[in-house]
Amino acid sequence: MEQTRGHSILGRTKGLPVFLLILAIFVYLLAPLIVLVWTSFGGDAFPTFPPKTYSLRWYSSFLRNDQFMGSLFLSLHVAIWTTLFALAIGIPASYALVRFRFRGSSLLNTLCMSPILFPAVVIGIALLIFYSKMKLPSSMAGLVCAHVILALPFVIRLVSASLYGLGRSMEEASFNLGAGRFKTFFFITMPLIKPGIIAGGLFAFFTSFDEVTVTLFIAGSRNTTLPMRLYTFVEYSSDPTVTAISGFLILMALCLGIPVGSKFLSVRR
Repeated sequence: MEQTRGHSILGRTKGLPVFLLILAIFVYLLAPLIVLVWTSFGGDAFPTFPPKTYSLRWYSSFLRNDQFMGSLFLSLHVAIWTTLFALAIGIPASYALVRFRFRGSSLLNTLCMSPILFPAVVIGIALLIFYSKMKLPSSMAGLVCAHVILALPFVIRLVSASLYGLGRSMEEASFNLGAGRFKTFFFITMPLIKPGIIAGGLFAFFTSFDEVTVTLFIAGSRNTTLPMRLYTFVEYSSDPTVTAISGFLILMALCLGIPVGSKFLSVRR
């Protein structure tokens, strides 16, 4: 009995450094965000931490600023279209890459993942040259296409992971009962890989919404997204409105991420 207690105490002692390390990592990652959100509620004319006074004036300034609100709605518009197109392309592409073996499949998979490997500056310059030949610069269609290229690898990777974890037994049973491949895919396979589709869509949305580097090359002055406007605003101004915008974006990410994450876990269980 005493030996068992000794082993349990020893196990807890060994686990304590790991717990402290994980706690330190969480503090390191979350501390800047907490400081930023805290600062956004300050009433001072310059960002200070901790704030001397508290106010919602900078959130009000953000919501009343037509340029920032226009950029916000543009970013949402582009991100939604990017997510839809990335899912429409990524889901069948993932199914083909996982379920079928054909000549060049590994090369095609590598090409689909290549936007993650190349620096964003390189992709931005390549798209700028290509779009100038195709007469697409500074257009909404060109911006969405560029964001789809950047978001597609995340969709394919996450949906493919769900397909790899899904056996073929349910699909084969559907085939044996007379269902075709398309009917089996839409009514059997897609509901079973829903967690991967949800996660892929979420990654595609935030990849598009947060993109700055590639957007700077191809967006132009008419399609200024919110990250682009923040980038130029911080470069030339120290107005605390930027902290309010950052706080708003953190809140939006939490509002989207927490419900989707909880649904993802419930589906996995």
